[in-house]
Amino acid sequence: MIRKKQGGRIGVISLGCPKNLVDTEKMLGRFFEAGHVLTPNPEEADLLVVNTCGFIAEAEEESRQAIRDMAAIKARHPGVRLAVTGCLAQRYGRELKEQIPAIDLLLGTHDSATQPRTLIAPPQRRALSVLDPLYRPLTGAPRVLTTPSHTAYLKIAEGCNNPCSFCIIPRLRGPFQSRPGEELVAEARALAAGGVRELNLVSQDTSLYGRDLTPRSSLKSLLTALETVAGIQWIRLLYLYPTLVNDALLDHIAASEKVQPYLDIPLQHSHSAVLARMKRAERGGDIRQLVTRIRSRLPRAAIRTTFIVGFPGETEEEFQDLYEFMSEFKLDHVGIFAYSDEVGTEAHHMPDKVAAELAEARRSRLYDLQEKISGEKLASLVGSTLPVLVEGRLDGSLGSRMGRTPWQAPEVDGHVRLKGENLVAGTIVSAKIIQASAHDLVAEV
Repeated sequence: MIRKKQGGRIGVISLGCPKNLVDTEKMLGRFFEAGHVLTPNPEEADLLVVNTCGFIAEAEEESRQAIRDMAAIKARHPGVRLAVTGCLAQRYGRELKEQIPAIDLLLGTHDSATQPRTLIAPPQRRALSVLDPLYRPLTGAPRVLTTPSHTAYLKIAEGCNNPCSFCIIPRLRGPFQSRPGEELVAEARALAAGGVRELNLVSQDTSLYGRDLTPRSSLKSLLTALETVAGIQWIRLLYLYPTLVNDALLDHIAASEKVQPYLDIPLQHSHSAVLARMKRAERGGDIRQLVTRIRSRLPRAAIRTTFIVGFPGETEEEFQDLYEFMSEFKLDHVGIFAYSDEVGTEAHHMPDKVAAELAEARRSRLYDLQEKISGEKLASLVGSTLPVLVEGRLDGSLGSRMGRTPWQAPEVDGHVRLKGENLVAGTIVSAKIIQASAHDLVAEV
C-alpha cells in the first residue's frame, strides 16, 4: 500500500526501447513510495518528466519534440518543473539545457530511478548540474508496470561491451554489467505475485549475461532459475548478440516448458565486408551457420532480427547479398533500418557515405520482400491450433480480443485476433487459426 504523504502530481513520458521503459517503471515506483501520484493529463502536473531516447536521429528528434511539448505546458503553468532523464540527457548534458532553457533538471542514465526527491525539490537558484552516469545496475527500486498486467520486461543487465562502429550505446550506458541472479529471481517472483505471466528478458546483450559475475554464470543458468518461479508461464529472449547463441542455450530452449522458441538476434547484415566495417564479431558464413544451427535444433523457432542498409561503403553487390540472404533463409520477423549517421560513433567518420535516397530505396526493397515472406509464413499456419496469450479487447467483427502466440513478442510482431467468448486477459488458450494477413492472424478459440 502506498504511504500517505504530501505528494505532487507527476506526468511522465517514456520513450525508446523496453530497457528504457523498465527504468521509467522503477522511477515511477520511487515516486509512489514518496507519496506522489501520477496524472495522465500533463496540464495538471506539478512535475513533468521525459525519459528520453538518444540512440538514432529519429529517436532523438522524437525526444526533443516531447521536451518542447512539455516546455510549452510548463510555460502555461507557473511553478511546474520539467525534468529530462535518460540517454538524451546523458548524451548532450548542459548543451540540451542551453537549447531548451525550460528544462529544470537533467539526469543521465542510471540515475533517474533513484532521484525522485531531487526532482520534486523546489527549484534552486544555482545552475542545475548534470549527473554523471554511475555505471551500475538499478537495484532495490519497486516497479509500477506500464505494460498490461500479465506481461513485463525483465532487465537483466545494463550497458554493452560490443564495439559496433554505428552504435553510441556503450558511450551512453557504460560497460556491460549483469544483475545478480538472485535479484532477478526475486523481481520475477514479485512480478508473478502481481499477475505477470510472461517475462520478456531484455538487455543490450542478453546472451552475454552472467559472464562478468563472481562466481561466473550464464544465460542458461539464469533461465533455469527463472523457470522455477511459480506463475510465470512464458519466458522470451530479446536482444541476443549472435556470438554467444550456442548449442547449450538452444538445447535448453528446446527442452523447456517455459522458455519460448523465440530468438531475437540482431544480425545487422549478411555480407562479411559490411560486418567488418560495422565491427561485428561475425562474418557472412557465421551468420548463415547460426541460422542453420537454430533451425536444426529448434525447427519451430521464430527468429527476429534487424538489418541496416546504406551503411558507409555498402555497394550494390553487398546489398544484393543481404537481399539473397533474406530470400534464402526466410526469417520470421525482420526490422529494416536505413543507416543513421550518429555523431560520436566511428562510422560517422567513415568515407563513402551512401546517399539517403539510395538507402531508403534499399530499405523499401527489403521491406517488400519481408512482407511477402511474412505473409507466406502466416498463411501456412491457417488450420493449425496454437497456444495464444489473451490480451486486450478489440472492436469489430473479426474478434473480440487481441492475443499473441509464442512466436510474437509484445508490440513488434503483430498479433492474433481472437474470436470467442469469456476470454480473460493473461490466460493462455488453444485457438485454431482461420485467417492470415502479412502481419496478423485471426483465430477461433
